[in-house]
Amino acid sequence: MQADRPAYDLDIRTEESRIRTALAGAARTPFWLEDPGRPAPQPALIGGTDADLLIIGGGYCGLWSALQAKENDPGRDVVLVESNEIGWAASGRNGGFVEASLTHGPENGLRNFAVDLAVLEALAEENFTEFRTALDRHGIDAEFHEGGALDVATEHHQIADLRAAPGRFLDRDELAGLVRSPLYRAGAFRETGAALVHPAKLAWGLRAACLRLGVRVFEHTPVTRLADEGGAVRATTGMGTVRARQVVLATNGFPSLLRRNRMLTLPIYDYVLMTEPLTEAQIDDIGWHGGFGISDWSRQFHYYRKTADNRILWGGYDAVYHRGGGVRPEFDQRPETFARLADHFLRTFPQLGDVRFTHSWGGMIDMSTQLAAFQGVAMGGKVAYSSGFTGLGVAATRFAGTVMLDLLAGADTPRARLRMATRRPLRIPPEPLAYPAVQVIRRAIARADRSGRDGLLLRTASLFGFSFDS
Repeated sequence: MQADRPAYDLDIRTEESRIRTALAGAARTPFWLEDPGRPAPQPALIGGTDADLLIIGGGYCGLWSALQAKENDPGRDVVLVESNEIGWAASGRNGGFVEASLTHGPENGLRNFAVDLAVLEALAEENFTEFRTALDRHGIDAEFHEGGALDVATEHHQIADLRAAPGRFLDRDELAGLVRSPLYRAGAFRETGAALVHPAKLAWGLRAACLRLGVRVFEHTPVTRLADEGGAVRATTGMGTVRARQVVLATNGFPSLLRRNRMLTLPIYDYVLMTEPLTEAQIDDIGWHGGFGISDWSRQFHYYRKTADNRILWGGYDAVYHRGGGVRPEFDQRPETFARLADHFLRTFPQLGDVRFTHSWGGMIDMSTQLAAFQGVAMGGKVAYSSGFTGLGVAATRFAGTVMLDLLAGADTPRARLRMATRRPLRIPPEPLAYPAVQVIRRAIARADRSGRDGLLLRTASLFGFSFDS
């Protein structure tokens, strides 16, 4: 590789025929959701019902909220409604990376949450431990594996920053003892605070635990409206209503039922490839025998990990905002991104030159300008909400559920006093400004990744509280 040319850029360098062969026949569905253990959906809500607590959204955030609400008070009548099926969206199609961080890493934590950083770090460690403990307590087989995480430098200018990053620094030769790629220049290995799961099994396991504790779950039950009725909140669904004393709103990047929150997140699409199972000889060729996940040290970064049957999931880099901010099924497929991802994979691991991809899919991430989740209350404290996880929600959603339950209870806890629970992030400009603004920022990020220096635009935006990542 030429030293003055980036490891990854927009130019596809792998032969087009090789990319076509690698992607030929790839299923357009998320690999995780094809697992034979996928449960049948619960019936939809028809008619009216009352509840102590209504949870809207059947992803990780809603499920953790429901589970903890019943653990805290077994007599509490909790209803959870999901517009589609449990885990069908981000919770069933992400990479399965469990990160302890609640702030999207130490640098973003220092930039956006400096006043709370020490408390947040302690709470993050506690939440990560409780996440693992809850899986054991409820017998949830989510293929949880605490194998650490590896960050790799693919550019010379990244090496200095990686030396200062959390974890044990590895030069090129030491890194080759963990995994081999001609693009790698250095690495940093974190032994704690990182794990891997099967995303869909986690969602389905949380669903089963909720049902065992008595949570009433209704799938294919979209909520179209919330109305404050003084002593309660009425939720209008497709074929009925729920009247609840309190509500947890866990719809993340989908348009918020609270109009004032609709410009606090941006629906960004992320895309993923999954390889066929690798042979032992292929694993030997790249030397990746450990059970750790990997990401490269760029803003436009790739994340990748192995599965239980030795496939490699390869995702990231492109973070796509579709004009108008829509969330549509057709956006789950993007051939140009899949070709770029295949090209980058084959540059990273040329040893696997004849590998084929069996699945290609995408999904929506709820990005906030602070790159981390926020919580708050509405309707006189009867509705709590959380959103903006920006791709870091596998563990952080559990914490968000705890915060929302604290806020609904009016509890004066360290969690409820955090700035992320008392201050909303900066608003995102509406269309028609949002789309061109995102494209300008994406180009600025690409230039920064190539040069190792933030330009004037990114430095100025950071001063005003805007953070950016892919």
